[in-house]
Amino acid sequence: MTTPDIVTDWRQLPPSRRGATLALGNLDGVHLGHLAVLRAAHAARPDLPLAALTFEPHPREHFRPEDPPFRLTLLPAKAAALAAAGATRIHALPFDATLAAMPAEIFVEEVLHQGLGARHLACGADFAFGHRRGGDVAFLAREAERRGIGLTIVPAVTDEAGPVSSTRIRKLLQDGYPDRAAALLGRPFELRGEVFVGDRLGRVLGWPTANILLGRHLEPARGVYAVTCMLASGQEVPGVANVGRRPTLGGDPVTRCETHLFDWSGDLYGQEIGVRLRAFLRPDATFGGLEELKAAIAADAAAARRVLGVAG
Repeated sequence: MTTPDIVTDWRQLPPSRRGATLALGNLDGVHLGHLAVLRAAHAARPDLPLAALTFEPHPREHFRPEDPPFRLTLLPAKAAALAAAGATRIHALPFDATLAAMPAEIFVEEVLHQGLGARHLACGADFAFGHRRGGDVAFLAREAERRGIGLTIVPAVTDEAGPVSSTRIRKLLQDGYPDRAAALLGRPFELRGEVFVGDRLGRVLGWPTANILLGRHLEPARGVYAVTCMLASGQEVPGVANVGRRPTLGGDPVTRCETHLFDWSGDLYGQEIGVRLRAFLRPDATFGGLEELKAAIAADAAAARRVLGVAG
């Protein structure tokens, strides 16, 4: 997979970073709807480089910083997913007070036209931008035409339950349906983080775990999952994970993801891993002691092996 070129400013770009066909949106999750926008951008001008324009942080993080973390993909994972779909460049514009206050017409002229030199645009029918979301797709169509920029408005991708959206995927994950979320994402939902040194209790119990914090990721339903784990080496290893705050051990102030990798040993401390949620096995629970906890982990591991088709 080609590593995408991530650009964080639209001013004074060299010609090599201008003149693309551009998919627009927050693109959190890079789900099937976002992929349709990307395909439409490419189909309209296959002769041009394919790029995506998004915002970091997500505008909701800027306007409502007190909200619980809700992101499906942080920038590295978002960029990787967009690159896998064919984008060679990601314009990740810093969403700050200046950008939030920029009128929609100025955004089209200074960012899209003068800054990025966009030749064609693609977006969903509900795309809105500019100060107080003052620009909609009708406005964008008029302003793009005035500047000789093409525009493709992409209808929502739908299934029997309605339009595919980041909001819908978040709800599925919070309700404990990672498999249904994966169907809308086009891939499993993944929690990425750096493995930290915990209290090593899992090792004492005979079930060593690689522990990461959720950070700005959405917190899925707390409980036990069958997972596969992407290591820094590129190896994908099956396992079982618990997402929660360890109520049996008195409770933690923040949620962590603890993953036991099947039939694997090694040192992952300080390395970034990605834990891909494949199936929800059971909700978080409180046990009467360490022996009861140990027995539950063994049962969870056996269930995860069955779900993943891994012999044990």
